[in-house]
Amino acid sequence: MTFRFEITKQSKRSKARIGKIHTAHGIINTPAFLPIGTQGAVKAMSPRDLNEIGAEIMLCNMYHLLLRPGTELIKEAGGLHRFINWNKPIFTDSGGFQVFSLTQMRKIHEDGVEFTSHIDGKKHYLTPQSVVETQLIFGSDIMMPLDECVPYPCEKKQAREALVKTTRWAGESKRIAVSSKQKAESGTLFGIVQGSTYLDLRKQSAQEIADIDFPGYAIGGLSVGEPQNAMLEMLDAVTDILPADTPKHLLGVGFPEDIIKAVELGVDTFDCVIPTRLARHGTFLSAEGRINIRHAKFEKDFSPLETACDCYACQNFSKAYIRHLFWAREILALQLLTIHNLRYYMRLMEKIRTELI
Repeated sequence: MTFRFEITKQSKRSKARIGKIHTAHGIINTPAFLPIGTQGAVKAMSPRDLNEIGAEIMLCNMYHLLLRPGTELIKEAGGLHRFINWNKPIFTDSGGFQVFSLTQMRKIHEDGVEFTSHIDGKKHYLTPQSVVETQLIFGSDIMMPLDECVPYPCEKKQAREALVKTTRWAGESKRIAVSSKQKAESGTLFGIVQGSTYLDLRKQSAQEIADIDFPGYAIGGLSVGEPQNAMLEMLDAVTDILPADTPKHLLGVGFPEDIIKAVELGVDTFDCVIPTRLARHGTFLSAEGRINIRHAKFEKDFSPLETACDCYACQNFSKAYIRHLFWAREILALQLLTIHNLRYYMRLMEKIRTELI
């Protein structure tokens, strides 16, 4: 199936909209949240668990999968979908954020990024071409080009230089994707907007990436320490410039309050480690906010994590039991908390799709 985005309802009071992203591996109802399976698995979750909570797409990381298990093994397995046994859409990030975060292990050049593997110390070189070709081999439904993400705060000169490279690499990436012999079977390449928190640079980046003409766009370089109001200002400007009939993905942003505000500014999809990371530290999400299961007050609390939740954890287990599992260091505690937190996000997106607009 050809990639296609349809808007089924547009808000009359904001830029929020409800839509559907059509891919070869199924439909994603938007606004949507993408559970993160960095290395081909969402932590503490099986594909069956993901299906049960209502996940329609998973995000995997090209950088990590390139290092381990490697492109050749995934190719031999028949692609990433078959290797991880996930028959719904897969979104792969290029590794741009890893380039940003592994400062001591990489060197950014005009034509790509040289880095040292954090696993075995081997040298690797990412280029716009290699990043696209690797994702084509994976069989990703939505692919990200190589980009440069800058820290916050940063000097405007640094943000501008990163923007220039990101735009140039985006153009090269699109040419590679279009000319690939696998293009009939491969996924869809999005463009990425950068520019830090400099409004003029954000607008410049959005216009330049829009001019390259991608079927979808990602907004990067936010949620890296900047205040929420700065992030929202950048989003508002960018979504006004990018084509209205294309999906917009906000990379790495995932607190519920941020998602709701970003949806109102025209963002369609999100990814973040927040729900799974909180679970691993004993925190579950509810209408009352973030709550830690380790608290002594839950020792004899035989109610579910959240009464209104329909997830497997809430339908079958009590806070007292899950607290016991956590203190006993049983893996099941992390599984149940993760199931609940991700289902909380799926319910949040369902609510947004039915009530926010």
